[in-house]
Amino acid sequence: MQKLAQSWLVLQISGSPFLLGLDAFLGEIPILLFSLVGGVAADRTDRRHLLLGSQFVQMSNAFLLSGLIATETVKVWHILTLSFVNGFAQAFGGPAYQALIPSLVKAEDMPNAIALNSIQFNLARVTGPVLGGLALTKLGAAWCFGLNGISFIAVIVSLFLLDIRFVPEKTGESMVGTMRKGFGFIRQKEGMVALIALAFTMTMLGIPMMTFLPVFAKDVFHKGASTYTVFLSFSGAGAVCGALMVAAIENTCRMGRIALIQLFMLGTLTTGFALSKSVTASCILLFLAGVMLMAVFSLVTSLVQLITNDEMRGRVMSVYNVAFRGGMPIGNLAVGLLARRFSAPVVLAFNGVLLCALGLYFLFVHRRVADL
Repeated sequence: MQKLAQSWLVLQISGSPFLLGLDAFLGEIPILLFSLVGGVAADRTDRRHLLLGSQFVQMSNAFLLSGLIATETVKVWHILTLSFVNGFAQAFGGPAYQALIPSLVKAEDMPNAIALNSIQFNLARVTGPVLGGLALTKLGAAWCFGLNGISFIAVIVSLFLLDIRFVPEKTGESMVGTMRKGFGFIRQKEGMVALIALAFTMTMLGIPMMTFLPVFAKDVFHKGASTYTVFLSFSGAGAVCGALMVAAIENTCRMGRIALIQLFMLGTLTTGFALSKSVTASCILLFLAGVMLMAVFSLVTSLVQLITNDEMRGRVMSVYNVAFRGGMPIGNLAVGLLARRFSAPVVLAFNGVLLCALGLYFLFVHRRVADL
């Protein structure tokens, strides 16, 4: 809900695709800058406490932005600043959250659990745009941010009720030394470096399609917020189906190969959406792209979790977060800059071609991921 309102608000106030990309960049760049520190913290403190702190910060930001809009004092720089603060909170909450998941399920159930966990997020992507679109058009943007702030209360209460404690061993080792051990583990573990490189490139090339949906709704199809809402809903519905598909399959030794085939299909669908001239066709392509996007992300994340030891999990997942989330701001900013010269459809079509090439490279040339 907040993402819909925020993206539309930035574009409405500024009329600039570049600032839309910059907003997404500022929301993600703290992941790149601070996740490594967050990963060390997740291995040296109670992971539940880190999650609670992250949720409180994000809730406060949502209420603050709602207040700024309600008092008609909001500026683009307010939105950009709060995007950065949210990203900073997520840099510490993300590694703790991902490191906590294996404490709740058995190793053989990890892919299914990660996929099922993705469903709740993507159900929000389906229902959120519908509710957000109604709130945006009927009540105003302030309600979108206010309702989002209220939603954090349920998450915070759930974390307080969670009877899971991570008690790390006491160590006098410096933070830098702890971080170096994590890097050493990643270098030595077969296929880990390739998975992290794949995570960075696939998010850098794949996520901008979601970020620039307002541009397609407004500038390509010359529609309003309702069309943007429909685009987000179809993409979210596809992501839910993709997560269900991964959750339903049995654990297989060919997870890497399946993920790379899906990555190639994602590239094909991205190019198709970028070149589409029909709203209906675009919705179908967004749905199918959502299926592939969530399926490949769930499988790659599962592979990283499965080959990681618990005592290293916070640090490994922080590096993975840097790659996975760090590719997003770079991709969004690059598309925002290039779209000013070549147009968003042309740039996203090229991204799709590169995703296809990436999948083929890891399938047939650099086979460490395909063999997992």
